[in-house]
Amino acid sequence: MTTTNTNTQVGSGYLESLQKQKSKTDSSTGQAGSALGKDAFLQLLVTQMKNQNPLDPQDNGEFVAQLAQFSSLEGIQSLKESVDGILTGIGSSQALQATSLVGRSVIVASDKAVVDTSKSFNGQVVVPSNITEGKVTIKDKDGNVVKAIDLGARKAGTADFIWDGKNDKGEVVEPGTYTFSAETKVDGKAKTLATLLPAKVNSVSFQNGSEMMLDLAGIGKVGISKVTTIGI
Repeated sequence: MTTTNTNTQVGSGYLESLQKQKSKTDSSTGQAGSALGKDAFLQLLVTQMKNQNPLDPQDNGEFVAQLAQFSSLEGIQSLKESVDGILTGIGSSQALQATSLVGRSVIVASDKAVVDTSKSFNGQVVVPSNITEGKVTIKDKDGNVVKAIDLGARKAGTADFIWDGKNDKGEVVEPGTYTFSAETKVDGKAKTLATLLPAKVNSVSFQNGSEMMLDLAGIGKVGISKVTTIGI
């Protein structure tokens, strides 16, 4: 007696029709495609069993592999949704933290700062290696030298300096934005040193996948990576 095995043909044909239907549903509804995938397991299993030839049962290896593909795809989709949820939560947390920075003072790598000359101004200089001498030069908005502060010998690290708001004549200057530059000498040659200065955060902005930006008084927008210290 000759038998014809229709299991693979029916199973594969039905699978293809389900996949086409799932693709159409995904493109129009998104979530409905996931639900269809779950129902497809049972529908495809019943169809496979109905078309099974009892005299010549088909090896279900391919059928099981196809079902495994359905399961894997659904698992990947579920994982993606979970990751998206986590990223959304992280984004919300960052936004909340960002708003808490507004109005606070930060120390940032910059050469400009808004100075209230009625009180002492504290800044820092980055010293990459031990130095025997150094100075900080302060200029007003017109580029005129207002004050030169001697650093003396400093060890590698950050060197603090204080400006009392007065010029070299001992007169208190007008409050406003000032430029700070620091330098030392290495083998008789001048070498520029970076300055770390305080600034007030006016606002914060950020986009997904990019660095958070701070709008600092007297400086403008700088990346959060340039901030070394967050004050009160």
